[in-house]
Amino acid sequence: MRPIDDYSYQCGVMDCFNEMVKAGLKRIALAHPSRTKGQRDAYIPFAEMITEKYQTHYYLDDDPLITDLFPYSLNKGTYNIIFYKEKQDIEAYIALKAQKAAALKEGRYADCRNEIAASFGKLLSYSDETIQTYIEHNTEKENEA
Repeated sequence: MRPIDDYSYQCGVMDCFNEMVKAGLKRIALAHPSRTKGQRDAYIPFAEMITEKYQTHYYLDDDPLITDLFPYSLNKGTYNIIFYKEKQDIEAYIALKAQKAAALKEGRYADCRNEIAASFGKLLSYSDETIQTYIEHNTEKENEA
């Protein structure tokens, strides 16, 4: 098999996700997280091209939402590109981040962490069953701050 370089692979992922967002199969889609801002920013020219092709949009996220949906270390301290079609979907993501921050500040995150993870899963267009499975099988959850 011919080797695939990481940059090309990541661009293929972004292309696929943008097609899914355009088709309405996903409300938002996440590129794979980057460990540095510079690594993430190297994909911006491709993100601009691919969102123009599919009539979608992108959002640069320097502080990704951490929930029980995915392992903590997968996204903590990373940088990401989020693809979306409808403005209300990226606004819902930003609002969900604010909801989590407020819950942490008020010491009530334990009461709503499952709801926040489920809401994030819904934005990613996962089924209820998939969301529950991801949460249950995630063995690396964030400690409450």
